[in-house]
Amino acid sequence: MAQCVQSVQELIPDSFVPCVAALCSEEAERLTRRNHLSFAELLKPFSRLTSEVHMRDPNNQLHIIKNLKISVSNIVTQPPLPGAIRKHLSDVVSISQPAEGLVANVITAGDYDLNISATTPWFESYRESFLQSMPASDHEFLNHYLACMLVASSSESEPVEQFLKLSQEQHRIQHSSDYSYPKWFIPNTLKYYVLLHDVSAGDEQRADSVYEEMKQRYGTQGCYLLKINSRTSNRSSDEQIPDPWSQYLQKNSIQNQDYICIGRMPGTSKKLGWEGGQKELYEDGPYTIASNKNADSSMLSLDGLDNEVKDGLPNNFKSHPLQLDQSSDPASNFDGTDHIKSALSLHETKKMNTGILHGACLTLTDHDRIRQFIQEFTFRGLLPHIEKTIRQLNDQLISRKGLSRSLFSATKKWFSGSKVPEKSISELKNTSGLLYPPEAPELQIRKMADLCFLVQHYDLAYSCYHTAKKDFLNDQAMLYAAGALEMAAVSAFLQPGAPRPYPAHYMDTAIQTYRDICKNMVLAERCVLLSAEILKSQSKYSEAAALLIRLTSEDSDLRSALLLEQAAHCFINMKNPMVRKFAFHMILAGHRFSKAGQKKHALRCYCQAMQVYKGKGWSLAEDHINFTIGRQSFTLRQLDNAVSAFKHILINESKQPAAQQGAFLREYLYVYKNVSQLSPDGPLPQLPLPYINSLATRVFFGHDRRPAEGEKQAATHISLDQEYDSESSQQWRELEEQVVAVINKGIIPSNFHPTQYCLNSYTDNSRFPLAVVEEPITVEVAFRNPLKVPLLLTELSLLWKFQPKGSNSKDNEEAKELVTCGREMIGTEVISEFLINSEETKVARLKLFPHHIGELHILGVVYNLGTTQSSMGLDGVGSIPGCHAGKHPSNIMSVRGRQDLEIQGPRLNNTKEEKTSIKYGPDRRLDPIIIEEMPLLEVFFINFPTGLLCGEIRKAYVEFVNVSKCPLTGLKVVSKHPEFFTFGGNTAVLTPLSPSASENCSAYKTVVADSTSGATALTSSASSVDFGLGSQPEVIHVPLPDSVLLPGASVQLPMWLRGPDEEGVHEINFLFYYESIKKQSNICHRVLRHTAVICTSRSLNVRATVCRSNTLEGEEGKGGNMLVFVDVENINTSEAGVKEFHIVQVSSNSKHWKLQKSVNLSENKDSKLASRERGKLCFKAVRCKNFEAAAQSSEKYTFADIIFGNEQIVSSASPCADFFFRSLSSELKKTHAQSSMYNSLATEKQSSDDAVRLIQKCSEVDLNIVVLWKAYVVEDNKQLILEGQHHVILRTIGREAFSFSQKQEPPEMGLLKFTRPENTVVPTRPTIEQLSSLIKTSLQYPESFSHPFHQKSLCLVPVTLLLSNCSQTDVDVIIDLRHKATSPEALEVHGSFTWLGQTQYKLQLKSQEICNLQLKACFVHAGVYNLGTPRVFAKLSDQVTLFETSQQSSMPALIIISNV
Repeated sequence: MAQCVQSVQELIPDSFVPCVAALCSEEAERLTRRNHLSFAELLKPFSRLTSEVHMRDPNNQLHIIKNLKISVSNIVTQPPLPGAIRKHLSDVVSISQPAEGLVANVITAGDYDLNISATTPWFESYRESFLQSMPASDHEFLNHYLACMLVASSSESEPVEQFLKLSQEQHRIQHSSDYSYPKWFIPNTLKYYVLLHDVSAGDEQRADSVYEEMKQRYGTQGCYLLKINSRTSNRSSDEQIPDPWSQYLQKNSIQNQDYICIGRMPGTSKKLGWEGGQKELYEDGPYTIASNKNADSSMLSLDGLDNEVKDGLPNNFKSHPLQLDQSSDPASNFDGTDHIKSALSLHETKKMNTGILHGACLTLTDHDRIRQFIQEFTFRGLLPHIEKTIRQLNDQLISRKGLSRSLFSATKKWFSGSKVPEKSISELKNTSGLLYPPEAPELQIRKMADLCFLVQHYDLAYSCYHTAKKDFLNDQAMLYAAGALEMAAVSAFLQPGAPRPYPAHYMDTAIQTYRDICKNMVLAERCVLLSAEILKSQSKYSEAAALLIRLTSEDSDLRSALLLEQAAHCFINMKNPMVRKFAFHMILAGHRFSKAGQKKHALRCYCQAMQVYKGKGWSLAEDHINFTIGRQSFTLRQLDNAVSAFKHILINESKQPAAQQGAFLREYLYVYKNVSQLSPDGPLPQLPLPYINSLATRVFFGHDRRPAEGEKQAATHISLDQEYDSESSQQWRELEEQVVAVINKGIIPSNFHPTQYCLNSYTDNSRFPLAVVEEPITVEVAFRNPLKVPLLLTELSLLWKFQPKGSNSKDNEEAKELVTCGREMIGTEVISEFLINSEETKVARLKLFPHHIGELHILGVVYNLGTTQSSMGLDGVGSIPGCHAGKHPSNIMSVRGRQDLEIQGPRLNNTKEEKTSIKYGPDRRLDPIIIEEMPLLEVFFINFPTGLLCGEIRKAYVEFVNVSKCPLTGLKVVSKHPEFFTFGGNTAVLTPLSPSASENCSAYKTVVADSTSGATALTSSASSVDFGLGSQPEVIHVPLPDSVLLPGASVQLPMWLRGPDEEGVHEINFLFYYESIKKQSNICHRVLRHTAVICTSRSLNVRATVCRSNTLEGEEGKGGNMLVFVDVENINTSEAGVKEFHIVQVSSNSKHWKLQKSVNLSENKDSKLASRERGKLCFKAVRCKNFEAAAQSSEKYTFADIIFGNEQIVSSASPCADFFFRSLSSELKKTHAQSSMYNSLATEKQSSDDAVRLIQKCSEVDLNIVVLWKAYVVEDNKQLILEGQHHVILRTIGREAFSFSQKQEPPEMGLLKFTRPENTVVPTRPTIEQLSSLIKTSLQYPESFSHPFHQKSLCLVPVTLLLSNCSQTDVDVIIDLRHKATSPEALEVHGSFTWLGQTQYKLQLKSQEICNLQLKACFVHAGVYNLGTPRVFAKLSDQVTLFETSQQSSMPALIIISNV
C-alpha cells in the first residue's frame, strides 16, 4: 500500500471514537449560524483533547487515554441514503487529486526507474469518509450515541423550559418506536446541558443567572455556559483570525446535509431495520434503500445485483479489463448524467464555501472557550459516564463467572428469561444468523468490549471480544461473531507491548463471513481496510495485496479501483519489488476507475503502468494503454496528452489487425482535429504519419528529361529514376576533371568541384549546392506507411524559407506554405492526392520553382493526413468519440500538419578528437543557393542506333538546343571511348557533305575508281591533328557555327558511330561540357551527361601478319619490302540477318610503310564471305618514298587504298581516318600503360642492353591495316547494306595481330611455393625471330641449268648472295660456306654439291646497306639441289657476341640441274 500520513496506531483510534449527539434549540442554532456553522460543526476543530485523560478500569487500575477525540453530530432521525453515501464517496475521491508539481517518488527495481506517487491522498480521504459515514447497526455499538448535548440560548425567554423540551424530545427519539434511528448505546443516555451566550448581543448577567439555576438543577457536572461571538461582524477585517473549520466541512458534508431525509421513505415501515439494508449501502446500483423484512420487498432491490446498470454504466462481465474498449464512448451515459453534475455541484459548493469565512464572529478567546468546553465535557461528563457504564457491565459479567458450560448458560435467564432466538437452527446459515434483543447478555459483553475499545483499553476489550466471539459462534450468530472477530483482531494488534501476535486469521474469517454468509460488503470492506493497514505496518505486503484483491468485485467499481491500486502499491513496496504485478494491477485499477467515472484517476493509473510496459516489446499491451490514455485525456480535454498517446499507437510497429489500426487512426484524426480547432492560427503541428526516411531524401536540380519523339531521343542526363552507382559516379567525375584540365591547360583548378545534379546520402553534401534561377528543384521524399490501412495525403507540398540576396531582414525567413507573397520568390508545386497503401513505401517528388536569387532552405513537407473512405466503413469499430457509428462525416476526415526533413550528416572521422567522440558533419542538400541565370543545353540524338555489328559504321545526327536565355560557348564532349564516335575532321574537305551524294547512301567519302588502277594502291596522306586528336583524344571539340549557341537556337551536326570490336552490350558515357559567355564566380561551366547503350553482334575476325620478302630485286631504294597476309573470317551467326560480307577495300596507314599491290588478286574482284567462311589476302608493302618519308616531321600518315570494287573509299577522310586515328590512340594508350609498367620494373636492365634494343628494333614495323567491308542484311523483306571497318595494328614482323584483343586463358593453378625467389637478373638475349631479322639474305640463281655431264663432269653455276643490313647501325657479317646439311631429309630429297672458291667471308655492312657476293656452286650430276646452305653470322660492330641469323628456317632455294 502507499504511504499514509497517519500510522495505523493513529488511524484506528481516530476511526473509532465516542459519538455524542447534539440537539439544539432554534435560537441556539441561529447563534452558531452567524458564523456559517452549525453547533456540531462549531466543535469539530476542537474535538481532540490536547492533554492526556485518566480513568479507572473495573479493577480500579488507572488507565491513561492519549489523544482522545470525540465526535459530535446533530441528531438525524433517518439513516443516510445509500445513493447519497455513494455519491459523497465518489465526490471525495474526485476532488482529491495529486498535487500539482509534486515530486514523484523514484523507485529503482531491476531495469526499471519508476516515478510513482508515494502517497495516495484520495484513498486516505475515501477511507476516512467511509469509516465516518458508516451508519449505526444493531450488532455493534462503536458508533452508537453515548451522550447527548442539549443546547439552548441565553437569549431565549425561558431557557430552562427550553432545556426541558429538548430533554423530552431526546427521550422521545430514543425510546419511541417511531424512531429506529439514530442508535443509542444504553437506555440511560448522558444528557449534558449547554447554555450558549452571544457575548456581542446578549445580556451577560442574565446568562450567568440562568447558568446558576442550571447548576442547581443539573449539577455542575452536567451543564456548561459557553460564551461565543465575542467579535462583532462589522468590525474591521484587518485582524486575521484562522479558519480551522474549512478542512472539516468538505469531508463531513454527508453528515450535515446528505443524510437528511425529508419525510419517510415510501414502502418502509415506521421502524427501519438497518441490518437488512446495510449490505447494499455502497453498491454502485440505483439509489435504493433496502427494507426491513416486514416491508414490501417487491418494491426494492435487495442487493442491487439484479439491476443491469451499475454506476450508470453497463457491466459487461464477459469482457476482460485489458480488452480494448470499442464502444463509442465507454462512459458517455455516465458522463452525461448525475455523476458529473454531482461532481460539478460539489466543486461549486467547495468554491462557494471557500469564499465564505467561517467563525467570522469568533475571536481567539472564543476558540479557547470552545476548546475548554470540550475538555470540561469530556473530563466531567463523558468519561465518568463511560467509566460508570463499564463498571456496571463488568459487575453483571462477573456475577455470571464460574457457571456451567458458558458464561451465558445462566445469564440468559436473568436477561431474557425463556425467550428463544428469533430464528430456528435450520435458518442459521442465512444472511446474518440470529437477531438478539437489545437486552441479550451476549450484547452486554459486546457493549463493554466496544466501550473499552473506545477509551483505548485494548487489553480488556480483547478479553471481552474474545469471550463474545465464542458465544456468538456457539449460537451461530454469524454477523455478531464476525464483528467480534474483527474487533478482537484489531484489539490484539493495538495492545500495548504486543503481548500476542496479530491474529490475521480472525480477520480472514470475519471478512469471509461478512462477504459470503452475511452478504454485507460494507463491513467486509471495513475489515479489509483495517487489516491491510495492519499488515502493511508489519511489512507483510504480499498478504495485504492478496487481501485487497480478494474484495474486488463487480458490485462496486470505485471500491475495486481503490483496492486494486493499493494492491499495486503493495507489490512495488515489497523487499523485492514485483514491477510487472504492480503495472498489471494499476491497469486493472485504471479500468475500474474509468467504469466508476473517475477519469482523472483512471488516466493517472494508466500513465503509471505505462512506465513498465513501455519499450519492452509488449506492443498489444502498450497499444491498449496508449489508447485508453488517449481517450481519457480527450474526455478530460487534455488534448495534447491525447494526441501524444494516439501518436504512440500509430508510430510503433503495431501488431494490431487492420480494423483496429483503422480505428486508432480515426480516433487520432478526430482528436487532432479538435486540437487544431483550438488554435487555428497557431503553428502547424507535427504529424506522426507516414514515416519519412529523411536520409533517403534526394534533391534534383534541373528540368525533367524529355521523352523520346520518334527517331529523336533526348540525352539521358541524370534523373531521379536512376539508381546511384558509386563506380559510375566516379567515372563521370573523372570525365569532368579531364575536360576541365584540358580547358585549364592541364591543371585542375583548386576550387574545382564536380557538378552534382542529384544529391543523395552517398554524395558529398558538405557544401551548399548551387541551383539556377528559373530551373526547378525536385525533392524526392520517401514515405512509409507502417499501418495495415491506407493513408491519403492531400494538398502535399514542400515547406521552405527563403532569404533573397541582399536582404538583411529576417522577415522573409518565416516558413512559408503556399502563400501569395511566397509565389513571387519561390513557386511551390502541390500534389492534390497522394495515396500510400498499407505497409507500402512510396516516394513523392515535390518541386520548387525559384524566381529570385538568394538562399533557400527546405524545411519539410506540409499536408493533410487522412484515410480512404473504404477503411472508414468497418462497422463502426472504434468509432470516434462524439461521432456515432454510421454517422461519419461525408467528407473524409483529415488534419493539416507538417513533418520536418532533418538529415544527419556523415560521421566525422578525420582528427583524433573526431575519432574519440561522436561528431557529425553538415548535410546541406536541402539548403541550395539560388544563383543567376546560366545557359542550359539540351541534346537530342537522331537516328541513333541501339544495335550495331562489330566495326559497323553508322551515321546519325546530334541536335544541340540552348533552352535558356543565355548564349553558350566552348561546347566539348568527353568520353572514355573516343573510338566509338566522331563529329568529322576539322576541315570541310575531309568531311563528306551528305551521305546521299554517294552510292548506296554510304557513310564514307567515296570516289569512283579508275578501271585501270586494278590492284595498285591509291595513296593519300592525313594527320591526326586534322581530326581533332591532340594530347587528350578523349576530349573532342564540338564544331558549333561561330563556336556560340544563342538562346533558343539549335544546330544539327552529323555524328559517325562505329560499333565496338567486342560483341555484347556496351555502355558508352558522353559528357557534354559548355560555358556561359558571361563568367560567374560561383559556377564556371555546366555539363550534360548521356549514356548510350549499344548492343553489338559479331561480324568479321581479321588477323594479319607481316614478314620480309625473300626477294631483293626490283626494290626502289633501300629498306626492302614486306609481305602482308590478311586473314578475314566471317564469324557472324546470322543473328542480325546478315546474308554475306563483301571485302570492298583494304587500306594501310603508316608513317613509313604503304601497301603497294595485292599479290593474289583473283578474277572476281569482290571478295564475298558467307557465314563461317574465311578468306586470305596477300599484299606487298613497301617503304614510303623519300618525299613521303620527309613528311614524317609533320606527323603525316600515308594512306594507301587497295580497292576490290568499283568505288574507292577515301580512307584519309572522315569517318574512316577518324576511327583509325581514334583506335590507334586508344591502342597506343594501352601499350604505353603496359610499357610504362614494364619500364618501371626493368629500367636498369634495359639501360644496359642497348645492343639488344637495336636488334629488337630490326623486327619492329609500323604498319596499320584497315579492312573496309559491306554486309548485306535482309530485314522485313528488304535488303539493307551495312558498312564498316576493322583495324589491325602490326608492330612486329612475324607476329600475328588481331582486329580485337584475344581473351587470354586463365593460367592453371600451380602449386604454392613458400620459398622466397632470388632477385637474379637474367641476361637479356634477343629471340630467334629478332636475330633472323638483323641480316636479310637472298640467293639469286637460275631456276634450272643444263649441263652436258658427258662432256664435262663438273657443272659450275654462278650464284649471287645478296646481304641486306636491316638495322640502323653497322654490322659485321661472317659467311661460312662449309656447312653441310646433316638432316636425312635433306640428303634424300636434295643432292649433294659443294661451293668452290673462298669458303668464308668477313664483311662490314653499313646501316641499310645491300651487298652482292658472287659465289660458284659445283655439281657432279644432274638433280634437284637446295642452295640455301650458307651460314650467316652477324654482330654489331661495337659488340663482341656473334649471333647466327638462322636463315635455315627460310624457304629452300631449289635449283634443277639437268643433263643435256
